[in-house]
Amino acid sequence: METKSVTSTPSNFIKNIVIEDLKTGKVSQVVTRFPPEPNGYLHIGHAKSICLNFELANEFKGLANLRFDDTNPVKEDTEYVESIKADVAWLGFQWDGLFFASDYFEEMYQRALVLIRKGLAYVDDQTADQIREARGTLTQPGTNSPHRDRSVEENVSLFERMRAGEFKDGERVLRAKIDMSSPNINFRDPILYRVVHAHHHNTGDTWCIYPMYAFAHPIEDAIEGVTHSICTLEFEDQRPFYDWVIRECEMPNVPKQYEFARLNITNTVMSKRKLKQLVDEKAVDGWDDPRMPTISGLRRRGFTPEAIRNFAREIGVARSNSTVDARMLDHFIREDLKLKALRTMGVLNPLKVVITNYPEDQVEMLEAENNSENPEMGNRQIPFSREIYIEQDDFMENPPNKYFRLFPGNEVRLKHAYFIKCNDFVKDENGKVVELHCTYDVETKSGSGFTGRKVKGTIHWVDAKSAVPAEFRLYEPLILDDSEDENATFLENLNPNSLQIVKGFVEDNMKQAKPLDKFQFFRHGYFNVDPKYTTSEQLVFNLIVSLKSSFEV
Repeated sequence: METKSVTSTPSNFIKNIVIEDLKTGKVSQVVTRFPPEPNGYLHIGHAKSICLNFELANEFKGLANLRFDDTNPVKEDTEYVESIKADVAWLGFQWDGLFFASDYFEEMYQRALVLIRKGLAYVDDQTADQIREARGTLTQPGTNSPHRDRSVEENVSLFERMRAGEFKDGERVLRAKIDMSSPNINFRDPILYRVVHAHHHNTGDTWCIYPMYAFAHPIEDAIEGVTHSICTLEFEDQRPFYDWVIRECEMPNVPKQYEFARLNITNTVMSKRKLKQLVDEKAVDGWDDPRMPTISGLRRRGFTPEAIRNFAREIGVARSNSTVDARMLDHFIREDLKLKALRTMGVLNPLKVVITNYPEDQVEMLEAENNSENPEMGNRQIPFSREIYIEQDDFMENPPNKYFRLFPGNEVRLKHAYFIKCNDFVKDENGKVVELHCTYDVETKSGSGFTGRKVKGTIHWVDAKSAVPAEFRLYEPLILDDSEDENATFLENLNPNSLQIVKGFVEDNMKQAKPLDKFQFFRHGYFNVDPKYTTSEQLVFNLIVSLKSSFEV
């Protein structure tokens, strides 16, 4: 993992709270945590929370922990634990403590016994449906359970028997005893523990009862000495119960919960449950599919941690929900790569060109800059010979007005090379143009200072003799936000054109390209060497982002 670095975070209401707490002595050291549930891969929304928690702690010389809220063994897996650790490290953050909720199961059990002995918790025999029906609604109070007034001794005994494994899944639960008529539904005797006979990834078969997230989370924060428990707005109504658990369980440390708006992005699924559904139903190529908004998917597509961190800082931390245009994330990867990525040429839909007046056996090396915006990246040599490939859409037999690329009788510049003029073309049996016959002007070599005449079009190319075959994977948003069917499920709103695979060629120097290397292909965009499907025999490039956008930050 990277060495911890201090980055000043933009001003926001949570940062202002931290500053005030330190100034007044309310806290002496800031302690934050990123607390994912290991039931799926992290997505870009989690990246916002990761950046917020770790950067606040770093800036104020505090501590930031990575903690897995692993209280549901049915949905959790070590695969998710390892992927989350890798994602946090890749984003550039180093945790001070690595913890699991399951590390504290014994203490949580003992704290639950504290509640029972104080008359603030009881074992309920009702079914899940009965409990749900008795909770009431936003306008109607709930009704007490028939088991609510059990004695402390009976509740202690039943809870101990739950732990001992005497009851089946769902047969009994432990509930807080608060107020079934409370206007806050979270206070209507919420469930604290349930029976789950399932193997846990961390504790094995030691436990058959598991704490509910809403009960476990505040206890975890208190045990770890968290000062600022930062979560998203959907937990705002849970804050009174969070405080109740801390107080009534008599925790020595008292963390405070603060809520901020979660990240929503256009054309993007921001739900682990839905993302898992995409994976399970094979609508995508796994959690790291480059169309997925998962951190692993963005990494495989070619996004950089710097771009994601800069995006997270720019969108800021607000109290109200809003939706961010996906083009904003694209903007930050362009900004990050423009000085880093080597410029090169790739032809995605090849059309063969024969330069009829070029010597048949001659190959010359032409000089090309690697990045015109970053001269320190130097130059490279590219081969040029009688036969080359250009893009099919760089030629039209009958062009419209203001078409400045190749057509019969027109002249263009080949990038880094010469002027060529189209004299003839060959069609196949279906009438498709498959080959152009052109001539070149030896006086017009790039860098020669030729000023005899000008052309309006410049096109890219690759040398046919030395061209390296490559597969290009072109992406559009996975989800259609503008679907006309308002009743369609998110799966029915999948974009059928979200992935297009084409076969083409790249320059000879790309033979040495390695997985996750990033390039800008002239006129096409930024591409990343796919780490999953690239082999020694086949280069596969993922489109990261096109070159231009109308979006401005």
